[in-house]
Amino acid sequence: MAGFQGGKKKPLKAPKKNVAEEDETDLEFKRKKQEEQRQLKELQKKAQGKGPLTSGGIKKSGKK
Repeated sequence: MAGFQGGKKKPLKAPKKNVAEEDETDLEFKRKKQEEQRQLKELQKKAQGKGPLTSGGIKKSGKK
């Protein structure tokens, strides 16, 4: 008997892309995203110190 020949053959692995290849637009985009994340965290910290905006409880109508 010959060796196992049938079935699907595995595709060759594609070479990994070099991560160091980033142009100025990519770097600018990353800086912008980091700045937005930092500002969002600062706003979350500010909002965390305050209580809820609603007065709380079930709103009641004027009728009895």
